[in-house]
Amino acid sequence: MSDEQEVLLTKEGLAKLESELEMLKTQKRREVAERIKAARELGDISENSEYDDAKNEQAFIEGRIAALEKTLRRARVVSAEKTRDGAVALGSRVRVKDVDLGEEVEYRVVGSAEADPSENLISNESPVGRALLGHHRGEVVAVKVPDGIIQLEIIDVVHD
Repeated sequence: MSDEQEVLLTKEGLAKLESELEMLKTQKRREVAERIKAARELGDISENSEYDDAKNEQAFIEGRIAALEKTLRRARVVSAEKTRDGAVALGSRVRVKDVDLGEEVEYRVVGSAEADPSENLISNESPVGRALLGHHRGEVVAVKVPDGIIQLEIIDVVHD
């Protein structure tokens, strides 16, 4: 276990992964077992695509369960405790403005296991997350992105 890297999660991220694991172990396992049983009842399984699909889904579910269990074993919950100096930390909500475009966006800096860019949950290991950590409201940080370097001004930092 010493070779495994710790997985940083917010309280919400931990709850989401635990909920997914519970759903997979109960509901999804039962559903796929019923599909396999129904496909077997159709007779010869050697050329039964329904059976093959169900077995593939079963393998996917079992793989996801194993991955979630491993992640949860290595998890350490971090809270967005207010830093003494108000700096961006893991769990912080950060409102930033692209200096060149003038566009504002709010991110929550989370561990990589719960990152979801479509939900503005950015990993502390991502270029933007890494650049923001430790900085304060009013500062401008440079972030290297595939298109070059962008300048982000930190508008607000919330520790909730």
